[in-house]
Amino acid sequence: MIATAVGALALAAWAYLLAARGGFWLAADRDDDVLPAPAEWPAVAAVAPARDEVEVIGESIASLLAQDYPGPFRVILVDDDSSDGTAEAAQAAAERLGAAGRLQILKAAPLAAGWTGKLSAMAQGVAAAGDGPKYLLLTDADIAHAPDNLRNLVARAEAKGLVLASLMAKLHCTTWAERMLIPAFVLFFQMLFPFRWAADPKRKAAAAAGGCMLANRAALEAAGGLAAIRTAIIDDCALGALMKRQGRIWIGLTDRARSIRPYLTLGEIGRMISRSAYAQLDYSALILAGTLAGLALVFLAPAALALFASGPARLMGALAWLAMALCFQPMLRFYRLSPLWGLGLPAIASLYAAFTFQSALDVWRGRGGMWKGRAQALARPA
Repeated sequence: MIATAVGALALAAWAYLLAARGGFWLAADRDDDVLPAPAEWPAVAAVAPARDEVEVIGESIASLLAQDYPGPFRVILVDDDSSDGTAEAAQAAAERLGAAGRLQILKAAPLAAGWTGKLSAMAQGVAAAGDGPKYLLLTDADIAHAPDNLRNLVARAEAKGLVLASLMAKLHCTTWAERMLIPAFVLFFQMLFPFRWAADPKRKAAAAAGGCMLANRAALEAAGGLAAIRTAIIDDCALGALMKRQGRIWIGLTDRARSIRPYLTLGEIGRMISRSAYAQLDYSALILAGTLAGLALVFLAPAALALFASGPARLMGALAWLAMALCFQPMLRFYRLSPLWGLGLPAIASLYAAFTFQSALDVWRGRGGMWKGRAQALARPA
């Protein structure tokens, strides 16, 4: 009786997710449509905060300086107290391209109380950009951009009247650990923040992906600037919500921006996830408990019922398991992986549940939001 009820709940949950959650699983929101060029290309400044990124900063900065953007464009790198030669590597990359004149390297001021490190550095870069640019390209130091990426982003923003256009950079996905966990990371992100809902001005849902965000500078200033979200650990989604109050936003998948940061082990990916998972739950033990119970019901129970139950419970468990495998297929195709990974989603979800619990433990131990030696999660939102 209990098993049948659990199977029915799990199957109902997957029916809702597939049919009524904004089509998040279809991976259909992408930047591959053709948009008209604006009559005049506005000025853009890219702001890239970086802390100890010597291994990736050269390629990232070079890809920014190599943009084929027709309008005025410059790059501001904010060196956030790096100790590994990040600024020197960026300067060398610019000189190799003969583009040193378009790169400004700014040494970040000491971290002020009440700010997370990334947002503090980014805010200093935005201030250095001044009032000249219409748009700010806010990007991470581990993102490589195709030459036409900025041109396509600006064309989209101008054609659609967007105050924020964001791309979910294609994450590094070559190691075994990455193939197991990275596509699911993007799937779960879309499950939480359906891209179609984020773009719908009638819905409250908002999201952005911090690796590549084109923000209208005037709209950002009107919203209170980055100071309005200065405590946010999940700064990209906080910015998405802030900017949606100013106008239309959009987020999509892309091949034009890709992460060049590899994750060699499950532990490395786990630390990336646990850095912000408990912040997403608003640091609430009650929400944490509900989340873990929900993961167990939606992802683990179907496999357990299909393998170990009998009668209607086994059938409903098998159907729910099939539904989650189907849900995963478009993302697996996007990352060019075997469809058989879909059957592994229960095991993958169990690892995400463990990472989420670890995130809470880190916060309780005073080490939440750990990034490059900084524990930042205790600067909680008001």
